[in-house]
Amino acid sequence: MAFGAKIIVIMAAYNHQKIEAKWQKYWKQKKLFNSKDSVKGKKNYFHLVMFPYPSGALHIGHWYNYAPADVFARFKRMEGYNVLSPIGFDAFGLPAENAAIKRGVEPEKWTLDNIKAMTKQLQNTGNSYDWNRMIITCLPEYYKWNQWIFLQMYKKGLAYRKKAAANWCPSCKTVLANEQVVNGKCERCDTQVVQKEVEQWLLKITDYADRLLEDLETLDWPERTKAMQKNWIGRSEGAELDFPIEDSELKIKVFTTRADTLPGVTYLVLAPEHPLIKTLEARIRNKNSVRDYIENAQRKSELDRLTNVKEKTGVELQGIKVINPFNKRIISVWVADYVLGGYGTGAVMAVPAHDERDFEFAKNFELPIIQVVSEDGKPSELALAFENDGVMINSGELDNLPNNIAKDRIIESIGAKKKINYKFRDWLISRQRYWGTPIPMIYCKECGTVPVPERDLPVKLPKTKDYLPDGLGRSPLAKLEKFLKVKCPECGGPAERETDTMDTFVDSSWYYLRYVDPKNKKAFAESSKIKSWLPAKMYVGGPEHSVMHLLYVRFFTKFLHDEGYIDFKEPFLSLRHQGMILGPDGQKMSKSRGNVIDPDELVEKFGADSVRTYLCFMAEYSQGGPWDPTGILGAYRFLNRVYDLFTRLKLDKKSKAEIAGGKDQKDLNRLLHKTIKKVGEDVAGFKFNTAVSALMIFLNEMEKKKELVNKAMAENYVKILVPFAPHLAEELWQNLGNKKSIHLEIWPEFNKHLIEDEEVELLIQVNGKLRDKVMVSKGILQEGAEKIAMARERIKEFIGANKPKKIIFVPDKLINIVL
Repeated sequence: MAFGAKIIVIMAAYNHQKIEAKWQKYWKQKKLFNSKDSVKGKKNYFHLVMFPYPSGALHIGHWYNYAPADVFARFKRMEGYNVLSPIGFDAFGLPAENAAIKRGVEPEKWTLDNIKAMTKQLQNTGNSYDWNRMIITCLPEYYKWNQWIFLQMYKKGLAYRKKAAANWCPSCKTVLANEQVVNGKCERCDTQVVQKEVEQWLLKITDYADRLLEDLETLDWPERTKAMQKNWIGRSEGAELDFPIEDSELKIKVFTTRADTLPGVTYLVLAPEHPLIKTLEARIRNKNSVRDYIENAQRKSELDRLTNVKEKTGVELQGIKVINPFNKRIISVWVADYVLGGYGTGAVMAVPAHDERDFEFAKNFELPIIQVVSEDGKPSELALAFENDGVMINSGELDNLPNNIAKDRIIESIGAKKKINYKFRDWLISRQRYWGTPIPMIYCKECGTVPVPERDLPVKLPKTKDYLPDGLGRSPLAKLEKFLKVKCPECGGPAERETDTMDTFVDSSWYYLRYVDPKNKKAFAESSKIKSWLPAKMYVGGPEHSVMHLLYVRFFTKFLHDEGYIDFKEPFLSLRHQGMILGPDGQKMSKSRGNVIDPDELVEKFGADSVRTYLCFMAEYSQGGPWDPTGILGAYRFLNRVYDLFTRLKLDKKSKAEIAGGKDQKDLNRLLHKTIKKVGEDVAGFKFNTAVSALMIFLNEMEKKKELVNKAMAENYVKILVPFAPHLAEELWQNLGNKKSIHLEIWPEFNKHLIEDEEVELLIQVNGKLRDKVMVSKGILQEGAEKIAMARERIKEFIGANKPKKIIFVPDKLINIVL
């Protein structure tokens, strides 16, 4: 246990190791959680968690994702649904390739060994997965369909090849993934990384931008996740303007959402990669300074350029001026790395009075700042950029107009075009690495770029012992002659295969579909099975995937729908995120901090049921929080108390009577039904912590009044304990004399009439302000409520000698005395 935390293990009232091994074996033998594609009288419910990367070991974060999500799956099964809850492994990726290079282990062996170890760990959690449907994305029978989907996209013009910027190590002579760049340097040789244009494959996700935005409104997803996707897509309505270059026929095209501020443009900024810089090089007087600046910018990743906002750098293109198309003012042109060539037009019009970034840049380089929008129609001394709406000033005939009206007039007056722009870009899927899905394309000198025929899929990843790139920026596959050299499928002449592999996000962009038909060799899934299970009703995973994975999987789904392979447009109708478990010190867990919690050790000491229960109880699921080394002991004690109580209860095992006594037993039964209602509603709402709390509260009452607990009460309590502690619940169920598994039982119904309170809290207001509260009989009439309220000493103080003008009464809620 981390931090040397001393945990005193109570002598267990039950042998959790023996019980958990016993029931896991039983469930496996009975194939209890293997899902049939249809069950008479039951609706299908497809529930899944984000599948893990086979890093080698389940950490407590995996458990926090999977165990509470399994509580929900078990609950839905007991609600009467035919639940499919599958698991698999997102098995391609850079760590396996790094392990191959550093340790001399084949990526496939490293990956499959890790999967074997993690499968055992997952089985020990007691989660109700259908192991018969497990998928592993690095196997040819899976990635064949990655390649097939890619080819369908290629046919529709959605997969294309072009030069795109990539991280390049001049020493290793290879493209690097973002993860391989540490502080701007290559993690292998510590050489400064530069940006280099490399031919790469992209998927045209931007064609789906509007639909990806619009369909978010149909989803039961966290609002924050929807907002992140909207911001990532970055739809903006504006106009495209042309700034003529002085003494030239050329123009610089700019997109802006603030055409109203055009009169205040005082300079233009180009991205370092903007092609006009090279075109105009002969006219640039300080070309050496400009060249040095651009070379320096090429050493930075796009992320560095976007995030390093504290230092505004740039160089003026001396000798180059442009003309403001609105007022014909001659303004300077600069190059700055905060402008990216791939965003918009790669050029921005700078309005320092009305854009904070431009304001800081202008201040730094002593450039003109002209205010053209004002709150009150008067200019002011600007300490910061004024970015709000207002009225026009310093804009000639537009002065005193609201800026939103002036915007349309400016666009019309200069002949600009209104345009919708998007911040996100097409998805670059090429990876110059070994351990991934080969891209199924062939290059022929005669025929050009040719897709691999579908009959020849999968293009299998060949074995090799050399996992280093070839020195020309190509993946290790370029060194394998047998793989590389191939006949052209069209002309039969000599040709070469594509040597890039696919981004691993491709693997996870459709994997949920494969779960419904994982062994199909003729299609990614049979259509009747797709219709039977999909779309998925619930998806559970981390918020770090709000963009990227969750956007890509929606894109793939829409494409497959357009092509008629599926009949739905969104993959996951509902989505829930788990929070992050921090170390006991409140910091993110890491081996270097020594605050990592080992779940295997916890299972050994306390049992899977205790770990599951504590993970559900420790915090609000969507928030997470720091691990409390003593908290697991509390969950362990709770389950021990349950077991201990049930072994000491004197029950008539034949009796099914729910109530057999007086008021005390009725009160206990009423609390049980409130608990059934509370636990069911909380699990459905992913409020696992309050559900466990309700179970604990009722246990306290049972311990106090154990002589009043009958068999029906005991059975109902065990049923609502099942999702959290499935092994213990199964054991108790059998001990209560039941033959069939408790996992075949239905969630108990609560008695609506029984849970109604006989008393309610009545709020007493004076002139609309709360002054007192009192418990009264449920259904009390206004006359009785008035007598009680007027007799309260606190109310008498506020009323004094005044006579009420009016009394407002809301039955069972409040009474308001108006003076």
